[in-house]
Amino acid sequence: MAIDYKKTAEEIIKIVKRENIISAECCATRLRLIVKDRESIKDSDVQKIDGVKGVFFNSDQYQIILGTGVVNKVYDEVVKLGITASSQKNDDKDIKKSDDKNKFRKFIRIFADVFVPIMPAMIATGLFLGLKGALINDSFLGLFNLQVSNIPISVMTFMSVLTETTFAFLPALVCWSAFRVFGGSPILGILLGLMLVSPALPNAYLVANPDSGVKPIMLFGFIPIVGYQGSILPALIAGMIGSKLELKLRKIIPNIIDILATPFLTLLIMLFLSLAVIGPIFHTVEQWILIAINFSLSLPFGLGGFIIGFGIIFIVVTGVHHIMNLIEISLLASTALNPINPLLSVANLAAGAACLAVTLKTRRKSLKAMGYGAALSAWLGITEPAIFGINIRYGIKPMVCGAIASGITGLIVRLLNLQGTANGVTGIPGILLYIYDTKQLIGYISVSILTIILSFAITWFFGVPKEYMQEDDE
Repeated sequence: MAIDYKKTAEEIIKIVKRENIISAECCATRLRLIVKDRESIKDSDVQKIDGVKGVFFNSDQYQIILGTGVVNKVYDEVVKLGITASSQKNDDKDIKKSDDKNKFRKFIRIFADVFVPIMPAMIATGLFLGLKGALINDSFLGLFNLQVSNIPISVMTFMSVLTETTFAFLPALVCWSAFRVFGGSPILGILLGLMLVSPALPNAYLVANPDSGVKPIMLFGFIPIVGYQGSILPALIAGMIGSKLELKLRKIIPNIIDILATPFLTLLIMLFLSLAVIGPIFHTVEQWILIAINFSLSLPFGLGGFIIGFGIIFIVVTGVHHIMNLIEISLLASTALNPINPLLSVANLAAGAACLAVTLKTRRKSLKAMGYGAALSAWLGITEPAIFGINIRYGIKPMVCGAIASGITGLIVRLLNLQGTANGVTGIPGILLYIYDTKQLIGYISVSILTIILSFAITWFFGVPKEYMQEDDE
């Protein structure tokens, strides 16, 4: 019998009591109600409601398990019935109580709250990118006596839209989610994020390509201004500060001009800060990363492979990993081979394997719901869903275990002198970059399998924190 979502929502509100509910939100499987008095709620009555599979209480959140698909529909009805949708300002008390003694845990919680809502878009893009890398590739097409140039422009355009849109406008998604989490106006977050990737700004990827001729705009003659295509941390910081600024302005600006002055000042101030302060800081970080990677590649005994293999996943977290394009393109231009690609590949494969280990071992249905897709996405070259959705959700142990595995196999990569013939394709589709030589192909496949096994084993035995082992219906 089909569930009456509106009736379920009404019964939940009636039993929990409307005046007891501060706000509501939902995750993959649970309706989460922030309540004033947990003791006044009768769990047995809630569990009798049609569609409810269990309840539990954690960190001031009364969590009702409804299952994937159902929870979103019930949540929509709850909001329609007048319950406030949750934001960070509603949750500050909850976070403060549980996380004040552990600031790092609070930081990780913020990452999870911001990135979980945009995971579906990133996972889908990872799948599209993997398909494109596997099919639209000269090495693969050569088996059929074809080249990429033989593919119709309409097909290439269609594939480009599918694979490039999410990451081209990623700052807009991140800013939107950050404004939502921290209590600002999500529409201002979207607009600020779009400004960070405005076509009026030099494209970050083109700036990273020495052959493009595109240079940063120099503000005041010494501050480099570029776009933030594919960046994460700058957009996150801009979203966090921007939402707090908006809330502050709404308190001090008279109501009669609030609707005009607050959005105007928020966007004006935040765009300047983002381009003139946050951006240049990360530009400097990029330059140091460039120097460090070039130095690492020159180290003997494959040590550079270990350093890069271990460290690249942490660079991804900072959002400045597009600097790798500069190194890869420079190497391809001078030698026609790319020794960075296999190191990026083992890092992606390790992140996916760590994600899979957590997904299989966790008792949290909410993590299992997204874990398999996130792992596959990482193996196809897009690691953000695995990193932010699973591997650092309740601590960084899974990410560190994956990094250790990719560091070990990265060392092997350098000892075997594995080198791809292009850039931009990693993980499973990256196999196509090594079919030019039998030894290279066998080496890449062997190292890839070893990476997955090693990362999975290390994470399974040592990298799953106790928080992952708590059942959603406890």
